[in-house]
Amino acid sequence: MTATVTTTVPGGPVAAELPFFVYGTLLPGEPNHDLFLRGRTAGERPAVLPRALLYDGPGYPYAIEGHGRVHGTLLVAAPGVYGELLGLLDHLEEFLGPGHPRNLYERVVREVELPGEAGAPGPGDGAGESVRAWVYLAAAAVTRSLRTGGVLIPEGRWTTGRTPDGS
Repeated sequence: MTATVTTTVPGGPVAAELPFFVYGTLLPGEPNHDLFLRGRTAGERPAVLPRALLYDGPGYPYAIEGHGRVHGTLLVAAPGVYGELLGLLDHLEEFLGPGHPRNLYERVVREVELPGEAGAPGPGDGAGESVRAWVYLAAAAVTRSLRTGGVLIPEGRWTTGRTPDGS
């Protein structure tokens, strides 16, 4: 059985199994990728979240709305595991529901750019297509704190300093 998720976003309700855009500990090679995503994805590819900034956190990053770009990966859930994956990611990201006061992140729908092939025509900065995806952005209280005293991550790319072999 496939779970269909319905939520309200600016512009109306969404009822779809949207892909997920990840930019921190869920990236390939990071520890939460294997813990939460191994065997649960049918596809992963590089992607960019426009109109966002990336801030350093306590072992993981936060993305917020802003005038920048965040680099990450677009994940498509494997057949039959969408509901399970959504629940796991909501738990990991401490998302309790839209606007909940104890949220660490808000799960929102955003347009994500998929890089095009070299030389292929596409909108701005060589981007190929654009797709709607779930993105976990810092909740309102966290965003306020980041804007006043957070450490911005240059270029919108989060790394832990690990080598590709995980060491």
